[in-house]
Amino acid sequence: MTSPRNRLAATAVATLAATAAITLAAPAAWAQWKPAKSVELVVPFSAGGASDQMARVIQAIVTKHKLIEQPVVILNKAGASGAEGILDVKASARDPHKLLVASTAIFTLPMATALPFQWRDLNPVAMIAQDQFVLWVNAETGYQTPADYLAAARQAGGKFKMGGTSSKREDQIITANMEQAAGVKFTYIPYKGGGEASTQLVGKHIDSNVNNPSESMAQWRAGQVRALCVFDTQRIEYTAKVTGSQALSDIPTCREQGLDVQYTMLRGFFLPPGTTPEQAQFYAGVMQKVVATPEWKEYLEKNALKPEYMTGQAFVDFLAKDETRHLDIMKKAGFLSASVAAAAK
Repeated sequence: MTSPRNRLAATAVATLAATAAITLAAPAAWAQWKPAKSVELVVPFSAGGASDQMARVIQAIVTKHKLIEQPVVILNKAGASGAEGILDVKASARDPHKLLVASTAIFTLPMATALPFQWRDLNPVAMIAQDQFVLWVNAETGYQTPADYLAAARQAGGKFKMGGTSSKREDQIITANMEQAAGVKFTYIPYKGGGEASTQLVGKHIDSNVNNPSESMAQWRAGQVRALCVFDTQRIEYTAKVTGSQALSDIPTCREQGLDVQYTMLRGFFLPPGTTPEQAQFYAGVMQKVVATPEWKEYLEKNALKPEYMTGQAFVDFLAKDETRHLDIMKKAGFLSASVAAAAK
């Protein structure tokens, strides 16, 4: 006959076993959702740009390694400086077959234009990389360090031209940060893209730009431009030689050179509002597999992107912190729309 003590022990063991079974089964149940039709990667910028190129690399990796059973298609919605694509995803509530390919424009665009949107309107999936930015000058000039260049810019009294992509976005934000940190003034010239800014620098139509490394790699390799510093807390990690004597890892940080300005740009994905945690986890798992492939690692090095995978609460916390950082930067630079500036007081 079983004693009361043994019966209690048996009940406890059975309860623990049942609890363990539920716990072990939960991830499997969590991951049961999968797309039922084609998945759209919504790129809120034109075809050929950095976001579009990244989306197409991911599309190729997903297809090659069969990470999603359904087709993955690219949808470029570049109208209104990216607002069309962002608002399209926001309006697609509960549609788990649409992913926004996002950058820090999810902060800067609403802040600069009072766009009726904030990142919390969407379902964050994952961050897969960050862009770093470099201060470039024409190689025929004598500037060897940021200090050399900034001293000449101060003496020019605002006449030095800084080229960048669009207005009140990453390039102009970095320029404004430089002005504040170094007590210098630039004339900012917005272009359609970093490629055009690089061409203008080679032609000496501007005095500098703050392109991503990938946007000036060909000109650097050809000896037409010089990299003065990278706007990050750490150097770019890639050690393969790009020029005859320099690798990306040889570019010092701007802080090392006495210019205390740091800026990186997120690359991530969001689902529309009303989608479920299970659906977000499915795509986060896909992206985790993407970033582990040799094709992705090759793409990162070729384009000098900083590898950084983040999902779940860590990604949400990062977004909240990055939003606050951008609000502060854009407020100091005077880039906020009137309504956003009033709300930020």
